[in-house]
Amino acid sequence: MRFNLYYFYWTIFLFITEVYIAIFVDDAFIRPYVGDFLVVILIYTCVRTFFKYSVSTTAVGVLAFSFLVEILQRFNIVDRIGLGSSSLARTIIGTSFSWKDFIAYSLGVIMVLGAEKYIGPSLKNKFISDNPTQ
Repeated sequence: MRFNLYYFYWTIFLFITEVYIAIFVDDAFIRPYVGDFLVVILIYTCVRTFFKYSVSTTAVGVLAFSFLVEILQRFNIVDRIGLGSSSLARTIIGTSFSWKDFIAYSLGVIMVLGAEKYIGPSLKNKFISDNPTQ
């Protein structure tokens, strides 16, 4: 385990963005698809904040987790575990299965892999060299 401030900042930013979308956006594109696209990036940055797994291991793990949650939505997991009356659980876990969500999750992970390969190294190196806690 470790704490990485670079990923922590991204986690906080993405979390705030997701909360904003959940509270203030009620449309047919941003909330369902951009929200799903961003949530895999949020989970990725959260994992990388605390664990030193490789980029590919983390990305594949997050994608598998996201696919699993989507499949569980197909089987009404929120209701089955007795949390159907919890709006928080319904928002976090989700209640509606959609094949299109698999595309949003995959595109989010592709974005992560591209950002890590082409953008991340220069930003992380600058950020890490400025922060002795890394």
